[in-house]
Amino acid sequence: MQRPDWYIDEFAHAGEEHLDPEYVATYDRKSQTDPSEDLALLQSLGMNEQSVLVDLGAGTGTFALAAAPLCGRVVAVDVSPAMLEYVGKQAESLGLTNVEVVRAGLLTYEHQGAPADFVYMRNVLHHLPDFWKAFALQRIANMLRPGGVLRLHDLVFSFEPDETERVFEAWFSHAAARPEDGWTRAEYETHVRTEYSTFSWLLEPILEQVGFEIQEVSHRPARVYSAYTCVKRK
Repeated sequence: MQRPDWYIDEFAHAGEEHLDPEYVATYDRKSQTDPSEDLALLQSLGMNEQSVLVDLGAGTGTFALAAAPLCGRVVAVDVSPAMLEYVGKQAESLGLTNVEVVRAGLLTYEHQGAPADFVYMRNVLHHLPDFWKAFALQRIANMLRPGGVLRLHDLVFSFEPDETERVFEAWFSHAAARPEDGWTRAEYETHVRTEYSTFSWLLEPILEQVGFEIQEVSHRPARVYSAYTCVKRK
């Protein structure tokens, strides 16, 4: 679909490292994401072999591939060709025939077929400024069936502006010393300087405005990362 000239180019906001095949190959070791807790949560909310799941910003497909045996259809969406190539190869090696890969982003993915029952997002919304976050979340609500579930993880700041320096210094102090061991202080600082994480008290009204009820929210003790379970209002 042709986009208006005023649209942001989200392909330019993906983070250059995510386009690098060498970085992609090491991403899972660096991020150390375990999908089991989220899978159990979504199953408790009705995910089954008929469900349609869209993983927006799927990355290397850790969640999409783990969910595929439990769903009828899984769509792994990402702006990075390198990430999608990795997901496709992994799905093939695992014999998964219900995983589709789509090169698109939050503002360009056009859902086809039955409405999604579940949308999963981890560490992708912060690539968009707040105006575009609202725009993207409205699009996500539109692709979900009434009563459908959005599970959202991201760097979200659950503190007041005048606490910023103290919270950030505490966060940075726990950074990994080497990139191969995890996220370093330099990487955290680059995130804050060049990406678009927002405050929880800005994000939550947006979620409600576009048609979601926030059923559960969990802010980590460091107050820089949050997880949301949201249900589309009927």
